[in-house]
Amino acid sequence: MQTTSSRLLALLSLLQTHRDWSGDDLAERLDVTPRTVRRDIDRLRELGYPVLAFKGPSGGYRLDAGSHLPPLLFDDGQAVALALALQTAATSATIGEDAARALATVRQVMPSRLRHRIDMLQVTAVEPPESGAASPVGTQLLMELSRVIDAREELRFDYQRDPAGPARRTQPHHLVTRRGHWYLIAWDLDRDDWRTFRVDRIRPRTPTGPRFTPRRLPGDDVAAFITGRFRGTAGSTTDWPCRGQVVLGLPAQAVAPFAQDGIVEELGPDRCRLTLGSWSWTGLAAAIGRFDTDIRVVGPPQLSSAFAELAARYADAAGTPRPAVAPDDGTSR
Repeated sequence: MQTTSSRLLALLSLLQTHRDWSGDDLAERLDVTPRTVRRDIDRLRELGYPVLAFKGPSGGYRLDAGSHLPPLLFDDGQAVALALALQTAATSATIGEDAARALATVRQVMPSRLRHRIDMLQVTAVEPPESGAASPVGTQLLMELSRVIDAREELRFDYQRDPAGPARRTQPHHLVTRRGHWYLIAWDLDRDDWRTFRVDRIRPRTPTGPRFTPRRLPGDDVAAFITGRFRGTAGSTTDWPCRGQVVLGLPAQAVAPFAQDGIVEELGPDRCRLTLGSWSWTGLAAAIGRFDTDIRVVGPPQLSSAFAELAARYADAAGTPRPAVAPDDGTSR
């Protein structure tokens, strides 16, 4: 038999699904009588929750938007998810301070068993999510990874990117969220090197391995390490290994929204200078080419050579003669 408090929490969770519930449906879900449902609805109203009643064969209820914030009730999963969201938001330049204060407030009113789980969860948010880019990850998986990181236990898991391969054996180090995806930074015992794994592709095996002494992450900076890895610099620096500068035949305001971490300088109403980086010179040339306008390479010469190489590849793909290669004087188009 549920206690009154746990039953109220279950009732509130049902009402928060933004749908109308009949009294009989709620009674069946909660395994109580319709009379008990009515009493519990009255208790929620006394706590400040605006529960509306509507007429019907058996009556019904709906949780309306309130004019003030009533006491909040969360089950364990909701509480952990909320703390997780606040922890990642705390790194934001715009709402970081408010998110950190909200996390401290939520943590203070949590029972000790939940506070312990939240304290284990240490996440570094590197870059904000991009529109439409996200990988769904369950709270239970994140908490299990946090537990083995905190306990310094070796972790074995199957990895979807290599489903036929043997289980990966790792010493987990840190959880990172970047552009809507979750990553685990770990020392790969079989490859004797640091590796970054997509969390949504990890399927942990049990039991976990022995305890280990954590290694020092190169540079001792999680954000710098993960940024460097994605930019092809092996975590030694956060700068792109290839960086060039071009003049585009477009206004700066048309280029800036698509320049990501590049620098856009206005040169006139229809011209701008773009400084951009990439993991390779060919990749940089391809990224600049997507602006679909006249391009003048300012430098360095490697970028001009990359454009020439791409021009030859595209000519082959189109079945046309390759263009003549101009001298590499840094002014090619």
